[in-house]
Parts: sequence; C-alpha cells; structure tokens
Amino acid sequence: MRKTVISFLLILFVFSGINAQVDRSQRPQPGPAPVIQLGDFERFDLDNGLRVIVVENRQVPVVSFQLALDIDPVMEGDAKGYVSLAGSLLREGTENRSKREIDEQIDFIGASLSTSSTGVFATSLTRHKETLLDIMSDIVLNPSLPEEELERLITQTRSGLATVSTDASSMANNVSRAVVYGPDHPYGENTTMESLENIDIEMIRQYYLDHFKPNVAYLVIVGDIDAGEAREVVNAYFAGWEPGEVPTRTYPTPEPPEGRRVAFADRSGAVQSVVMVTHPVVLPPGHEDAIKVSVMNSILGGGVFSGRLMQNLREDKGYTYGARSSIGTDRLVSRFTARTEVRNEVTDSTVTEILYEMERMINEPVSRHNLEITQNFMTGNFARSLESPRTMANFALNIERYGLPEDYYATYLERLNAVTREDVQEMAAKYLNPGNAYIVVAGNRNEVAETLAPFSALGEVEFYDAFGRPVEDPDILPAPEGYTAETVIENYIEAIGGRERLESIEDMVQEHTARTMGMEIQIKIYQKNPHYYLQKMEMGGMTLTQQLFDGEKAVVVSQMGRQEFTEGAEFDALKSQAVINMEMEYGNYGIEKELLGIETVGGQRAYKLEVNYPGDTQAFDYYCTDTGLKIKTVNPQGSTTFSDYREVEGVLVPHNMSIEAGPQVLEMSLDSIQINSGLDTGLFVIE
Repeated sequence: MRKTVISFLLILFVFSGINAQVDRSQRPQPGPAPVIQLGDFERFDLDNGLRVIVVENRQVPVVSFQLALDIDPVMEGDAKGYVSLAGSLLREGTENRSKREIDEQIDFIGASLSTSSTGVFATSLTRHKETLLDIMSDIVLNPSLPEEELERLITQTRSGLATVSTDASSMANNVSRAVVYGPDHPYGENTTMESLENIDIEMIRQYYLDHFKPNVAYLVIVGDIDAGEAREVVNAYFAGWEPGEVPTRTYPTPEPPEGRRVAFADRSGAVQSVVMVTHPVVLPPGHEDAIKVSVMNSILGGGVFSGRLMQNLREDKGYTYGARSSIGTDRLVSRFTARTEVRNEVTDSTVTEILYEMERMINEPVSRHNLEITQNFMTGNFARSLESPRTMANFALNIERYGLPEDYYATYLERLNAVTREDVQEMAAKYLNPGNAYIVVAGNRNEVAETLAPFSALGEVEFYDAFGRPVEDPDILPAPEGYTAETVIENYIEAIGGRERLESIEDMVQEHTARTMGMEIQIKIYQKNPHYYLQKMEMGGMTLTQQLFDGEKAVVVSQMGRQEFTEGAEFDALKSQAVINMEMEYGNYGIEKELLGIETVGGQRAYKLEVNYPGDTQAFDYYCTDTGLKIKTVNPQGSTTFSDYREVEGVLVPHNMSIEAGPQVLEMSLDSIQINSGLDTGLFVIE
C-alpha cells in the first residue's frame, strides 16, 4: 500500500512540474493527423464477371458479405414502388426455402441478412460463413418472388402511405424530391396509392431477370478470412451464377431554378411548418472537393451543435429544437438541403434566416475555432464508423466502383485536417446557391402560404399535394350562394337520421376493434345523456386504459396510475365526448364554425368547415357534398377518416374509421352498436 501511495504522489509531482512549464497563453498546436490502417484489399474475378474484394481483419471471428449491383437507376413511371418491392421480395423465399425457413436458419446461426433492389448484405460468425453463403447465394440465384408475399408487402406499403397526407415531414420530403429532380429523373419519383395499384408480379420478376447478373456485381468480403479462403467459398456458391446483358440508362442532370421558387404542401390545421431550402448539386463520389464540402456543410448545419443554423434558429431566435443541413455525393446528381420545423408565425422569418446563413457562408470566412471544432467532430464520427464491418465494406466497394485511390480512406483524416478557412469559403461559393433554390414548406396553408410569396422569383407560391404532384387549382372552391356552416350541419343531421330521431337517443354502446402494427385492441364506448361517458381499451383481456366523465369530473386510469380533473383541457375533452351528437349542441358549448368552401378529399368533393373550440383548439371537418355525411376531420394531432356508413335503428353510423397521428395509423372497425339499451348511471363509476 505504501509503495502505491508513493508512486501516485511521484506521478502527481512530475505532472505538476510539467504543468508549471506550459505557456497557457498559447493555444496548443495540433499534432499530425493519424493515418488510418484499413487493411489491404485483395481482388479477384470469377469467370462469370463477379468482382470480389477481400478485406482481411482477424480481430474478431466475424465475416460479412456485401453483394452490390453497379446498375443505373430505373424510371418506374406510373408503377413507382415496384423496384423497392423487388428488393424486399428477394428475402421472402427461394425455390429451395420458404421465408420461414430462411428466417429460422439465419436465426439459428445468429446471423443477419438483408436484401434490397441493388444487393444483399449478410454477416455471421466465421464458423458459420458457409451456411450463410449457402442461404445468401440461394436468395440471389433462385428467388421464388412469391406473388402472395408481394400482395402483403403492397398492403404494408399502402398502410404507410396512408399517413403521408397528415405527416408534414413526409409531405415536404416528397415535394422536395419532385421539384429538385423533376419528373424526368428517377430520383424525382414518389410512390403513391395509385402507383401501387399498377404493380404486378411480372414487373418484379422482370426487374430481377434484367439486373441481377454477376457481370455488374461486386462482392465485398470483410473480416476473419483471407483471399485464398474467400476464393474457395465464393467459387463454391457463386460460380454457377449466369452472366448476361444489363440495361444502361442516362438521364438529364437537374438544374437549379431560375431564381428562387416556393413549393407548398397544405397540411390543414398544422400549428408547425416543415421548412426546407434545397437545390441540386453535382458532386460525384471521390471528387477532390468532397471532403472540403463536407466540412463546409458541417459548419453550416451538418450535425454539429455549434452549427450556424442551430445557433441562429434555436439558440438565438428560439424558433425550433433543431436545424440541420446536408449535402451528399452521387454519381448522377445530389442536392443540398437545409431543414427545420418551426411555429407557423415564424415560418417566413425562418426562411429569411436560412438564406442569410447560406449567404454568410459565402461572404464571410469562418473562424479558426469553429473550423477546429468541426474537424474534431468529424474525426470522431469517422473513427466510430470504422467499428462497423458494413462501413469497411462500403469503403472497399467505393474504391473499386469509383476508381478512388487505394489510400483514399486511409488518408481521410490527413486531408480532413488540411482543410483551411479559405477552402470552406470557396466551397460555399461553389456549392451553395441561395439565390437559385427551392423553398419547400409543408404546413397550414391558411396561416403560412401568403407570407412566403415574396421569396419567389415568380411572386407566387406553387402548390403541391402530399406526394409532390402539382395542384392545378389550389384555391378552395366557393360554396353555393346562401350556403353556410349551419346549412352543412343541418344537412348532415338530416343525412344520418334527422333531428327528431337523434334527439330520441338516450344512450349508446359501441364496441370497436382497432388494429395497428400487427396488434388488435378492443375499445368499448358507453354514452348516456346528459353527461355520462366511459371508454375502456383492452388488449388480450387486459384493460389498458379507462376514461370516464360523470358530469362533474373526468377520470383517466392507465397503467401509469389514476388522474382526476375538474377543469382544464382533459376535463373539456371528455365532457365533449359525453355528448352523443355534438353537431346538434355546438351552440351550447361555445363552439364556433365557419364554412370555408369546397375541397376534394379522398376523391370526394366536400364542404370544409373550420371548427373552433373554447381554449383555442381548432379542427377542420369535411362533409361530402353529395351525401351530406362527414367523411374526415383534421386537427393538430392528426386526422380521422369516416367510411362505410350503415343504418342502425334509423341512424347512419360509420363502421370504419382510420385514425392517423404522425406516422401511426389506427384502423377501427365497428363490431356492434346498441341504441337506447337503458344504461344504468352506476356503470359510470371508477373505484
């Protein structure tokens, strides 16, 4: 123990002496950038043209295989989505294995395997490499591409697309792709409900037959294996892969707009806007500017908290939680994008600040301190990325595919740390184009769109739907002369059964089944006049939540505990739920409504009503012009679509409801409904 203490004190003494000699008035000079040892690449080709790259790494007993097709992207047209589905379908079965057998065999050896439209990636322990390659080669050479699995994948995709019209982020992504790349480039296409309807299994099979050829493929092997072992196993599993001619394609390079353009997608009722400033960039992989551009973008907003967009929009203005920018490389065309989400009232100010920061990058040199922080951040990110075998595989693949120097990644840090302030400003002037960019916004048209017109060289805002398609006539059509919100509500009341019948309803019991993410939830709703409400949500026989209103208090019981309210938003929400037909009671609850006009919703013409509840809560309700029935309601939390109205004891009731909240969709079906069953008020008690 004494020896340990003496040694420790000695270390402190020496360290103190060193500190005493340091001149703290001078910033320490950075040492030379380390050279990263990535390992040597070995290459060989099979007779069928398959190019194999081997990166030996014996540190851990793991090996990964990345098969990548070097093919041109495909214009999918009115069947957009089939190429992605082809990649997913590869893993759904082969001529020798079902999907279940593939999953079980992969799980048994503790491996992972994923497929895409341009290849396969798989990894396992070294001792299982031949089992893994047997499965992987079977998928590549003998996919069954089962039609029934395609239908399942289309259904899943359709379910995902159902949320797009209420997800401002997805809307902005779709519009930005469409306007930056245009309709004549595959990067500008978006999958839609309509394009999914045009996809069939023959398209999938033809895509596979046309493109999965060894003579346009690379197989990158990284890990606990040498070139001799690799040659042996690759020949064993891929030598029988037949080569063939593969289609080649060329596309026009998208150009920036002449002056700024404003593209807007309407998310009715939104209280925030997704804002993007974006334009195309030509920057192929390995370009001499690539690292310098990456440093420039990181200083602007590429992930560093000290990035200028973050400091301006979050720290200084308080507009947002985060603001980022990105600029990538691509052999055809890439793009620059600055992106954030802000309150409606500061949307135009946010655009001004983003453009200001882009112009400042061009006009002002960055500080030496800011440059060093960014270089240190990027150095750390690069070092962490080397822990992934997939990163190593991509490095090797890029060197071979794009003809990069063999030491391109090994000397990355050296070139990163050689970037100067002058380089950063030069790259900003060369690759940022604030005067010729698309300003893409998804948000509340009524509150935001007009404020953006001054940014456009055309002096106007151009409107797009949720999937990036131009809206020819974005203006809402006027309602017929003499029509008011009251007219629409009265027509709705008459359509579902008439005021007399609705007023005779004293109580109602509904049982629903809700489905989301493969789960089923049972929802039971009890209502009794004048102010009784109980909702029970159950799954697998277990009660998840109960919500109650008994005229005096609102109670919410969940696995988190019990909450009770006698005022406030929760109280008001459950109080309104207790009303069986709220449309007949708007005046009694201080709810104001206004008819805005006619819009098209889900292919149906509908009257659009703005409904304002006490407490500044706003919603938009849509009533079909033909039937008078309510078909949709939209509020800041999401939307609900009503369909399949059926008569129950003289009242039309929707039997299907689709509830969308961000990326989540809850599909509800009405299983049973009872009217005037004589509910006892004792039911509306939670002990």
